[in-house]
Amino acid sequence: MRLLLRAISLVALVLAIVTGALDTVKSVANAGLVFSPLGGLWYEISPDTLNLAQAVIQRNVHPYLWDPIVQWVLLQPAWTVFLALSLFFYVIAWRRPRPARRFAAR
Repeated sequence: MRLLLRAISLVALVLAIVTGALDTVKSVANAGLVFSPLGGLWYEISPDTLNLAQAVIQRNVHPYLWDPIVQWVLLQPAWTVFLALSLFFYVIAWRRPRPARRFAAR
C-alpha cells in the first residue's frame, strides 16, 4: 500500500514540476507572471472528462461540493495543486524510522 501511495506522490510531483516549468516558460515569454489554473489545463486536455466529473460529483456526491470546493481547487495554479497532492500522499505513506537499539546484535 505504501508503495502505491509513494508512486502516486511521485507522479503528482512530476506533474507539479512539469506544470511549473510550463508556467515559467510562459512567464518568461510574456515578461510577466503567468499561472495556469488547473481547470483551464484540464479543459484544454479533455473537456469531456471535466464535464463528466462535474456531472458525477453534482449528481452522485452532493451538488454543493462542486460549486464552492471543487471550483476553488480548479481555479488554483496547477503546480500548487499537484504539489499539495504530492505532499499529501507522501505524508500518508511516510513511516517513522525505527529507533536504533542500544545493544543490537551484530
